[in-house]
Amino acid sequence: MNTELTVAAWPGLTPRLLRTGPGPESGDQYRDAGGYLPLDDVDALHDAIAHAGVLGRGGAAFPMAVKLSTVRRAFQRGADTVLVANGEEGEPASVKDRWLLRNRPHLVLDGLRLAAQIIGARHAHVYVSDARAACAVRAALGELAPDALDDLTVTVQVVEPTYVAGEETAAVRAINGGPAKPTDKPPRPFEEGVGGLPTMVSNVETLANLPHVHRHGAADYRREGTERSPGTFLATLTGGGRSPGLYELPFGTSAADLVALHGVPVDRIRGALMGGYFAGLLDRRVLGGALDHESLRGLGSGLGCGAVSLITDECPVAVGASVLSYYDRENADQCGSCFNGTAAMAAAAGALRDGVADADDLARLQRWSVVLRGRGACATLDAACNIAASLLAMFPDDVARHLTADCPTCSAGAFHAARPFEVESL
Repeated sequence: MNTELTVAAWPGLTPRLLRTGPGPESGDQYRDAGGYLPLDDVDALHDAIAHAGVLGRGGAAFPMAVKLSTVRRAFQRGADTVLVANGEEGEPASVKDRWLLRNRPHLVLDGLRLAAQIIGARHAHVYVSDARAACAVRAALGELAPDALDDLTVTVQVVEPTYVAGEETAAVRAINGGPAKPTDKPPRPFEEGVGGLPTMVSNVETLANLPHVHRHGAADYRREGTERSPGTFLATLTGGGRSPGLYELPFGTSAADLVALHGVPVDRIRGALMGGYFAGLLDRRVLGGALDHESLRGLGSGLGCGAVSLITDECPVAVGASVLSYYDRENADQCGSCFNGTAAMAAAAGALRDGVADADDLARLQRWSVVLRGRGACATLDAACNIAASLLAMFPDDVARHLTADCPTCSAGAFHAARPFEVESL
């Protein structure tokens, strides 16, 4: 497996999140570049984040200002509040959060400080499963003076890496001393989270955008991106026989242009696995699309956490089967609908890949991809449904060839991977 990582900003873009200097950024380097500026007006920053239209980078693209407002209201009513920086990057094909925590921990901590001020939190947790990221954050905290984070105390919480561990209720449950597995909702963390207190859980890349808004304002933040997806984001690009790449892009960048920048000929592209694994499979229409939330929704897909895995020499049916097998292994083993549903879909997709499925198996897979949605404590089952439904909708010719065991790609050896397109190391 190729583990060398290319890190680059889009040509002509002044990076906001990436840094090209050697090694992890020190506290002095971050301050010299304008970091840890005093926050004189909490209300003004909150309004600026709303006007900037900062969206969550963890996958759901939820407006950051709405999350802040919800927990802030609890603080204004007299409640103690808690903030969690979620860096538990459960998507195997994504590397952005690990990179930020390992290389720009002060950018994340500065964003954590600003968000904590807005919601009135006096304690925060940085929640990770990557040991190197944990070490980098602890080292960064050790560089800071006691008052550098405006008297915010920060704890680093390390858990074992699993797909479900990054779900927000799993993070709260783990910090509270339980297993890193999702819980039923309600209550949601903003209602009852860490220690039973109103808690805001925010992805580390989302937090890393706040210092730019604080320093330069909402209008400058919106200079890049689109009207509905403003700013820049970190895209993890894998597949195509190339080393993985981490790119900072303006939202709205052409997917075809990114593929070309990465060095993969567009005529080799059969499709892509979108948003890590969560947003499912997309055929060659990906090349005509833009990398922003509204454009990809219009193609029946999504950007999710910003990870895109290119399908070139692999059969899409075999890729889908491998991802469904992954979900079968990685479900939390708590909800019967998810435990049984992921197993059933994985078995049907595996049979299809192996050329032993029939029309009834295909009909069952189609039905399960619809009726199983929305069940269980988290979105793992929804993600598996997305894979099954998108495989059938986007690649009907490949599916048909597998029904007659006539796939030329798989006849030479079907694609198998325990964690497809994983970015294993940095």
